[in-house]
Amino acid sequence: QVQLVESGGGLVQAGGSLRLSCAASGRTFSSSAMGWFRQAAGKEREFVAAISRSGAATYNADSVKGRFTISRDNAKNAVYLQMNSLKPEDTAVYYCAGGRYSGSLASSEYDYWGQGTQVTVSS
Repeated sequence: QVQLVESGGGLVQAGGSLRLSCAASGRTFSSSAMGWFRQAAGKEREFVAAISRSGAATYNADSVKGRFTISRDNAKNAVYLQMNSLKPEDTAVYYCAGGRYSGSLASSEYDYWGQGTQVTVSS
């Protein structure tokens, strides 16, 4: 069982940057593929980025390519999302998730989730 806690969200102006962190507890973190999802008010939860167990492979949604970078540190049981050139449409609650399938874009294939952190981008 892995428990996830996100942090780093906040209010930022368009064009700014934020770095989200996800701290994991549990012995299986390094064997878990990890992902970030987001959910804007009134919308479905959507895939943002994913990373393989070793960190060697990463996957990004088209909407964030070139702006967001996912990374992980298995020694620290943590995964990160560096967000640059933020846009108002990036406003959402961001969730960290872990699962068995590396690079999965489907939220249904992730087994455990954090509580989310709010990111608000003002224009």
